[in-house]
Amino acid sequence: MRIPKALLLIALWCLVTTPTWAQKSAVQSIEEYRAMLQDGNPAELFEAKGEALWKQKRGPRKGSLEQCDLGKGPGVVKGVFVELPRYFSDTKRVQDLESRLLTCMETQQGFNAAEIAKTPFGEGEQKNVTALATWISGESKDLKFDLPQSHPQEKVFYEVGKRLFFQRAGPHDFSCASCHGQDNTRIRLQDLPNLTKNPGDGVGFAAWPAYRVSNGQMWGMQQRLNDCYRQQRFPYPGFASDATIALGVYLGVNTKGSASIAPAIKR
Repeated sequence: MRIPKALLLIALWCLVTTPTWAQKSAVQSIEEYRAMLQDGNPAELFEAKGEALWKQKRGPRKGSLEQCDLGKGPGVVKGVFVELPRYFSDTKRVQDLESRLLTCMETQQGFNAAEIAKTPFGEGEQKNVTALATWISGESKDLKFDLPQSHPQEKVFYEVGKRLFFQRAGPHDFSCASCHGQDNTRIRLQDLPNLTKNPGDGVGFAAWPAYRVSNGQMWGMQQRLNDCYRQQRFPYPGFASDATIALGVYLGVNTKGSASIAPAIKR
């Protein structure tokens, strides 16, 4: 049976005049692909490494991290991830998970936290910090985010993070909000969640650390934020800097009530 030429032209016209439908189908396909990968998420390997590192006696002091206080008391891991960043009285600083791990690695194991922070991303002890963060985040999977905002510094960090999020600068006059400041946007086939409000369960802040399929690497939130600055053509703010922690406070407070799916899997 031959299809009339007129019908073929109508079908072609429908395809080229409905790009939103075509893109949405592609996005749905990517989500299905992620769902299939989730059962074998390579992040599980990093979780296992992180748990082993937590118990292993390492560093100049030959100590473990089993008495590290991440906000709920020495050695408590479950539930801490969804309440970070937060203020710590011993350091008199607001810290996220990765910067807090650096503190414990220095005080309990004798590592030099400043030197680890200066290490290029994904090298040396930073790999171990990422593995530890991956395991610790997994211990809070499906729990709801509820970052504290009772201490004055926590409130200051939220406001600083908000200003940094909307700050436009660099050669392209970009800000974090350029990509994540409105609804229903995407880059290529990647949906861009609106992070100025609660994006929902497992979206944005609630999905990191995550395994990056595209480069075969495990990324913590510190590396995720620094890569955002790279894409904006900004200088790197530095690992565990106050700038990245402030952004974490802003995003984390906005995520209040949503469930964590970390460690997740990303493109």
